[in-house]
Amino acid sequence: MEMEFYRPKQEALSKYIEGYYFISPGASTKPLHYWTFPNNFFIVSVSRGIEIEMQESKIVVKPSFGQNIVANYVARYTAPIEVFIEGAVEEITIYFKPLGINRFVNNVQQLFKHKSGKNFNPFPDFMANMQKIFQAQDRNLQRERLEQYWLSKLKAAEQKLMEDILADVEAELKIDDIAQRRNFSRQYLNKIFTKNIGKPAAEYRKIHRFRKAIGHQKSSKNLTALSYDSLFYDQSHLVKDFKQLTKVNPYTFFKKVDTQQGNLWLFI
Repeated sequence: MEMEFYRPKQEALSKYIEGYYFISPGASTKPLHYWTFPNNFFIVSVSRGIEIEMQESKIVVKPSFGQNIVANYVARYTAPIEVFIEGAVEEITIYFKPLGINRFVNNVQQLFKHKSGKNFNPFPDFMANMQKIFQAQDRNLQRERLEQYWLSKLKAAEQKLMEDILADVEAELKIDDIAQRRNFSRQYLNKIFTKNIGKPAAEYRKIHRFRKAIGHQKSSKNLTALSYDSLFYDQSHLVKDFKQLTKVNPYTFFKKVDTQQGNLWLFI
């Protein structure tokens, strides 16, 4: 199978969508088997002619007869997810940036009530338009249709407060200080953070710091330098978080995972 990752061509979309990838049968029908690691994106996968089984830490995708469209999402995870794609399938997966999904879908809080879900169908015309994208034979046409569709769903929304809070969390300001400067209680700040992003501020920060460390790994001399470059308290703090989020220590993680790729996958 072939897998191709793209950044949005449309500038308006690039503010809210990190990127998307296509999986297509290609010349090989060899199954895909990999681990994917925690991030703060809202992930939507749309597939044609498949059956899907979703568990807490495993997703299994199997070919099926017919051309049915199946869409699922993952809103939150704090441990690796094992993914099996058995046989030739067609799939489009979209990574919405933090706060991004709010600019397209109403009542996103209903989605956030569950860490993941199998029946993502946010608009009356969603399935029909996804089918049209799969039917396009040319990749450029598929990309054009995909981006035009999401552009048509882009809505105006005031997010200045949450954008500022998000920036403060990513800058490692103390959560109590972030709340205090806005005359919020810590509990209220976490409430609005979870409402808009689907997870508490502390969980978001841990994953953001983990991802930041991955970005700095190539330029850091050692784990101690990486710890401070990525705003961990010390090396033991970095090791602890890596073990929680990847189930292995950072030495093993960096040895086995290609951190230069747009997606952090460990292929098996």
